[in-house]
Amino acid sequence: MRPRRVVILGAGFAGIACAKRLSKFDGEVLIVDRTNHHLFQPLLYQVATAGLSGSDIAQPIRTVLRGQRNAHVHMSSVTAIDLATRTITFSFRDHKIEYDWLVIALGVQTNYFGNDHWAKHALGLKSLADANLVRDRMLGAFERAENLIDSPAERIAQTTIVVIGGGATGVEMAGACIELARRALRPEYRRANLADVTVHLVDSGSRLLSTFDETLSARAKADLEAMGVTVHLNTRVGEVGDGYVIMTKSGDATSVVSPQAPQRIEAATIIWAAGVCAPPLTGTLGVPLDRAGRIIVDVNGRVGTQREVFAAGDIAACSDARGKLVPGVAQGAMQLGDHIGKLILREERTRTQIGGASPARKGFTYFDKGSMATIGRSKAVAEIGSFKTGGILAWVLWLAVHLIFLVDLRSKLTVLLKWSAAYLFYRPSGRLIGERTST
Repeated sequence: MRPRRVVILGAGFAGIACAKRLSKFDGEVLIVDRTNHHLFQPLLYQVATAGLSGSDIAQPIRTVLRGQRNAHVHMSSVTAIDLATRTITFSFRDHKIEYDWLVIALGVQTNYFGNDHWAKHALGLKSLADANLVRDRMLGAFERAENLIDSPAERIAQTTIVVIGGGATGVEMAGACIELARRALRPEYRRANLADVTVHLVDSGSRLLSTFDETLSARAKADLEAMGVTVHLNTRVGEVGDGYVIMTKSGDATSVVSPQAPQRIEAATIIWAAGVCAPPLTGTLGVPLDRAGRIIVDVNGRVGTQREVFAAGDIAACSDARGKLVPGVAQGAMQLGDHIGKLILREERTRTQIGGASPARKGFTYFDKGSMATIGRSKAVAEIGSFKTGGILAWVLWLAVHLIFLVDLRSKLTVLLKWSAAYLFYRPSGRLIGERTST
């Protein structure tokens, strides 16, 4: 007879938090992920802009859970989940495994809103592979610009970057891109004139960082524009192609001005930070989903009527016991993942008691620790409860919080050292362009 088994699909913030909480689970805790590492996604944009290397913000899952004897790791992609038979099918030889408890924490993917053919031109930013591709494309464009001294128009296109999406990822990417080019790399590119690099930040909304207080949104916009970023608000992208973006300014909700003619921007580097959606697998489960395909769960993260199935992290649409929507950020994922781990332990203890009844589940309560976004060197915005700030204080808070939440001491020390060197000497450390083999 096999031991009791909890299967956790996904080794992101929710999955790891749940697995760690289950360290005293009397059975097997199986963590499944298509990669072998846990990724600190909030710093992914720094890999894409050459500030850090992938190994600085990622740690092997086996290392993260090294001291947990009941934890096992399965590197594979999930192809099917059968809730009726409690089985999961994996991509490798259609291998199947049974579970007693299931936690779905697979995360989300880039959402092109029905225009998936744009993906090869507008690069998303959800994995290390994505970040490396963005970095290679941008640095490769700068290298080409260095050699195009007889073609000014093409050189301008190679040194133009478009970031689509004005949330935290888009704002952080836009600021990091322009600082990388104009401040860090300019002395080394003597012909490309990176001082003239153009970064466009495009969003369909009326302000950047829409989840932040309006004053902080305005400050972020002003800081980006002072750095040289061109911000396009109330602007919709109509087409993305090989080296170009076509967009239309629609005007805000109160505008009486008719939409303007489409604008075409020639750009060698196009980055998509405009939205996410759940993986297609959620549509096969036969459970309620929201418009983005995320699994709708109850106040404990439970999926529909499936007592033994939970969802957490970005893939879950959850409102807590107070009716507050749990945001798709790291702190929400960790808190709900930890809560689910506690519930499983509690129910397992009750199950082993003779005549024990299932305990009442106290609804999950999300504790909002605040929101932060960095804009550039000594520039950031932070909102913690009623406290709102920007500038260097917010920037220092952002640095401290992100260092604290890195998964291990080695990463903390490495990132701190690289940040210090970059601040003092303007020399980003992760600038190697990956070698491509032509076919």
